[in-house]
Amino acid sequence: MKRLLFILSIFFFSCQPTENMNTLQQLISENKNTLGTPAKNPEKFELQIIYTQIDRDEKNIPHFTTHHFNVDKNRYFYPASTVKMPTAFLALEKINRLKKDGLDKYTALHIDSIRPPQTRLDADSTAENGKASIAHFVKKIFLVSDNDAHNRMYEFLGQAYLNDELKKKGFSNTKIIHRIGPSGFPFDEEGNRYTNPFTFIGIIDTTHVYHQPEGYANNVQEMPPMELLKKGKGYMSDGKLINEPKDFSRKNRFGLADMEGILRNVIFPEATPEHQRFDLTEDDYQYLYKVMSMRPRESKFPKYTSEEYDSYVKFFIYGDKKEPIPDHIRIFNKVGWAYGYLSDVSYIIDLEKNVEFFLTATISINDNQIYNDDKYEYESIGLPFLANLGKVIYDYEVTRERKHQADLSKFKINYVADGL
Repeated sequence: MKRLLFILSIFFFSCQPTENMNTLQQLISENKNTLGTPAKNPEKFELQIIYTQIDRDEKNIPHFTTHHFNVDKNRYFYPASTVKMPTAFLALEKINRLKKDGLDKYTALHIDSIRPPQTRLDADSTAENGKASIAHFVKKIFLVSDNDAHNRMYEFLGQAYLNDELKKKGFSNTKIIHRIGPSGFPFDEEGNRYTNPFTFIGIIDTTHVYHQPEGYANNVQEMPPMELLKKGKGYMSDGKLINEPKDFSRKNRFGLADMEGILRNVIFPEATPEHQRFDLTEDDYQYLYKVMSMRPRESKFPKYTSEEYDSYVKFFIYGDKKEPIPDHIRIFNKVGWAYGYLSDVSYIIDLEKNVEFFLTATISINDNQIYNDDKYEYESIGLPFLANLGKVIYDYEVTRERKHQADLSKFKINYVADGL
């Protein structure tokens, strides 16, 4: 009996949160049954999480307390569509920095092609005026993670500008070197160095406001070495199984801390050092807040169907269901999913309860360790985990004591205005 009591006491105390656990670690420890197998075996699922609490002072200035779970900046994960977020911010910044009369994010544009597999773009039937623009590209990548919209902004920026500007802002664990999705697959490493010519066209007299010739990136900065750039047991290529690890060394990289930092800089530019801010106008910020938190059903242009449900690109709290998200909950975020990886970087607010927090996470769901076979456990494991993680943090935030109540009026947005 004494031996049994001894064993039980060891088990009991081993299950208790330790004094040096941070809040996030303790919440995960306390909710392992709710969160499921990834919380019990984070290494297998390559799980990394950052949770940032926001406390306002008497002047409503935000102060941040950040907690980490299993975060390792040297461990690679495939960021997928999350890289579209910095691409969008930098595309808006570049427009502003060109300082051309008649040129802004709404200016119509044409994209030419010089060499295969580049393609032209002369119109956009999803826009109200039928014309492509940087603003419309930005909207589509946040509403439904549109691949072609991202790739066009990548072509506008080019590898060198994109990566140099991120480095200048202090985001040293990020590298964006290729297009994304089906429209990005034909491009090899050299093809991704070339970017198409752009012509921006005036509204009144249809003259060229600005022309940008084809670009080529000679040098993109090398990144520090990372662990596990070769992953898994094999991968599918042209319908055949290649029995060797997949090499991710020439794929995009986006560190988890960089993800949250970039989003935080745009949500709270007033709390960001000037040298790290994006060069955005007040209208840019208001536009971003709107399209980042908008539901697809609230958009007039493009007009989406029920297939693009509210949580289509909102994984935290609601990612495991397709029901409408309550209007008082708004999620400003960007998700990514590919190669068995699910990632989400979010600023989440409840306008009724005055709750706000940042949550960023990535998880790998690829049980057979084969890439490109479309056998990933997104629906059964990945999305339920991220949804439950969001719920755990949200429920804690609702009960967390704050000295000063947040004024979130900045984020009370009219989603039906302006013909968007």
